[in-house]
Amino acid sequence: MPIILGLESSCDETAAALVADDRTILSHRLAGQEAAHRPYGGVVPEIAARAHVEALMPLVEAALADANLTLADVDAIAATAGPGLIGGVMVGLVTGKALAHAAGKPLVAVNHLEGHALSPRLADPSLRFPYLLLLVSGGHCQLLEVRGVGDYRRLATTIDDAAGEAFDKTAKLLGLGIPGGPKVEALAREGNPRAVPLPRPLLGTSEPHFSFAGLKSAVMRAVESGQWSDADIAASFQQAVVDCLVDRTRRALDAAEAPSALVVAGGVAANAAVRGALEALAQAHGLPFVAPPLWLCTDNAAMIGWAGAERFAAGLVDDLAFPARPRWPLDPEAETVRGAGVKA
Repeated sequence: MPIILGLESSCDETAAALVADDRTILSHRLAGQEAAHRPYGGVVPEIAARAHVEALMPLVEAALADANLTLADVDAIAATAGPGLIGGVMVGLVTGKALAHAAGKPLVAVNHLEGHALSPRLADPSLRFPYLLLLVSGGHCQLLEVRGVGDYRRLATTIDDAAGEAFDKTAKLLGLGIPGGPKVEALAREGNPRAVPLPRPLLGTSEPHFSFAGLKSAVMRAVESGQWSDADIAASFQQAVVDCLVDRTRRALDAAEAPSALVVAGGVAANAAVRGALEALAQAHGLPFVAPPLWLCTDNAAMIGWAGAERFAAGLVDDLAFPARPRWPLDPEAETVRGAGVKA
């Protein structure tokens, strides 16, 4: 039963986990950085990288102790190698390389997006390839056919901003602080989702992609107008995002090749309104709906360890020269889209 040490440091969460290839999470340690970034209203890359340096090795030692293991008991080291804030990615990858070299263990360089894409399989052993994945987070909004480990076909991406980024911007405009997504969701429960006339970019169009920049601008104008309560703005914004995600996912279901399930992953997948609407969509198409537990939706090392386990089982290991990548598409053959979608 191979055991993988997973390391995650792509943004503002530092984490280490030990995961066995039978889906047992032997230990998981995580350190957040909310207090460090709160005065700035968002993640500061330099502060994040320094915090990763300070936190990562103590977390590795704690995770090993929790599992009553030593590094010699580990079969491979899996570390996020991108995409993400390059300073943080470098911290985790260099640490993974050092541990792999010192212990004589294989290195598995994990794409952070693949960690999210495979995390539902960690939570649900019955989930089989291929499945349609809505990967929706602070930095990414994509629809992908997950056909196998390392085998992805991108059906849609954002042409400008991600849904999670729009949540964070809305939280900042409303003075809610960080983390933005959960705070907007909590406030939205107190408001009327139809109160504020906000746009649904690309809704109903034949173009498969997402767009949230115009929605962010509309929220800013709504806040500045003073016509609506913060709760109504939050609720109306959340409903607009849900409507866009469902509409685009419905179009992807029509284009996908016999998916076994509709799956959602990434930080925004923790939003109850998003999950509920997508579950209803899956039921309407006669498909199972799969979403990881809430804690597996946000950045964590268990998903990196599991992706590492899946890649290790497939014989996909990497040498110590593997570079850190600020951008790293899951489907490198996907066509470039207009706008800023190339960053996806």
